[in-house]
Amino acid sequence: MITRIVKLLLLAALALFYTLVVFNNVTDFDSNYQFVRHVLMMDTTFPGNKGMWRALHESWIHLAGYLSIIVWEMAVMVLSWWGVVELYRKLRGSAAAFNGAKGISIVAVVLGMLLWMGAFITVGGEWFLMWQSRAWNGQEAAFRMFVIAAIVLFLILQPEREEQP
Repeated sequence: MITRIVKLLLLAALALFYTLVVFNNVTDFDSNYQFVRHVLMMDTTFPGNKGMWRALHESWIHLAGYLSIIVWEMAVMVLSWWGVVELYRKLRGSAAAFNGAKGISIVAVVLGMLLWMGAFITVGGEWFLMWQSRAWNGQEAAFRMFVIAAIVLFLILQPEREEQP
């Protein structure tokens, strides 16, 4: 039972994290919008780098990119909370029932990992050369969130066994 509770609590902590991320992005829209805008414009990368042809200067692209990140985070948030509810509902059930309730949680955590690895580390970090910027480099934070989510995922993926009396 303890490992089930640990899985539930760690997923809930991740869901709370995404709730606060979405809250912050909605209530302080401009702060992170500026981050996305500067990364896409590549205006703080190394001077004269050969990748500047990738820079996007159209404000509508900046806005669309930022809104898509917020929608992605909202999806992860909703799915994470849904996963918490599903795990809670099966907390005292059989091992098979609890294992069967993990699907939404797994999808939620993997979607979050794809955001950090795909959008921030890969696209932002490598395509838009975010790693070159001292001011607008979110790779360390993205890596941290990817690893935290991976630990939660690995724990959730551990199969439940029927407890011995």
